[in-house]
Amino acid sequence: MSFSNTFDTTNTGSGVSNREDLTDVLTILAPEETPILSSANKQRASATFVEWTVDSLSAPSTAGISEGADVTAFTDQFAGRAKLGNRVQKFRRDYMVSDMQEAVDSVGPAKIAQAEAKAIRELKRDVEATIAGTQDLATENGAGTANALRGLGDWLDSAGPADVPAAFRTPADSIYTTAEANASPFSESDLNSIISSIFRVTGSANNLMLVADTGLRQVIADFARVSAGATENIRSVNYDGNSGSIKLSVDLYESDHGVVSIVNQNPDCAPSFGGNTATGSGYIVNPEYYGIHELIPMGSTRLPNLGGGERGFVDCALTLGVYHPGAHGVIQDVT
Repeated sequence: MSFSNTFDTTNTGSGVSNREDLTDVLTILAPEETPILSSANKQRASATFVEWTVDSLSAPSTAGISEGADVTAFTDQFAGRAKLGNRVQKFRRDYMVSDMQEAVDSVGPAKIAQAEAKAIRELKRDVEATIAGTQDLATENGAGTANALRGLGDWLDSAGPADVPAAFRTPADSIYTTAEANASPFSESDLNSIISSIFRVTGSANNLMLVADTGLRQVIADFARVSAGATENIRSVNYDGNSGSIKLSVDLYESDHGVVSIVNQNPDCAPSFGGNTATGSGYIVNPEYYGIHELIPMGSTRLPNLGGGERGFVDCALTLGVYHPGAHGVIQDVT
């Protein structure tokens, strides 16, 4: 048996005098990036329902005008104008540190300032998960239902939402539904088809950003390794023999209709299509055509200390403005 009970500090023996080796390193094991929120333009809101107007141009005419013809008919240039909107949703995270905890030394440390900072980081993830979600908007009814914003996944729907006119909905060609286990997984030609569909709506695709979950990011990386086709041949690549590494990850994808930057989606904030938690989903967004409207900017409020310790909360109230649903695309993994 052991001579000294170093493994047991709860009973008598030499182990009770062993010093604790606790470093000052504090590690938070959770993804914190918020690419959709961070890339959005920020604007001020002044009501709990934010609205914006959308319009389109008529099809080009190639008909000629006869010499001497008078103008006898006139066109209402605003007949196709529509109004879209989204509800402002309130977000909140609270924090508290006891008076005893505030007084003692701790790893981290674990004071009121650190609690406040952590709550803000959590609040940003709440916002990212909500604007990236697939939920529809909801209206406060005074009976338990709070205002809720419509997520990006619900905006990008070729069949709806019902309050979005058909002319401004996301084209079906800009939406791809994939299952990782099916016979025809997402391919490079599928990605090009979505980008081309977006280009046909906006006429520009140079500002596109693909926010990809882990599974989709790996599929796109394989575009550099495997050639398209039924045989799935390995693609040949040339590299510098003096280099010690080969880079096959894809950060910029150059398509026929523009360059798409590819960023990682926060896996904790990834949308769930069809109630599934697959990792092959992603949004292709143009930051020029969506934004965040803030009714209450993100901030912190300290509450009175009633004797137990410092406390407070961080909050914000905002909504997602999708100025033209047709300017974006989505890859839905329903595995």
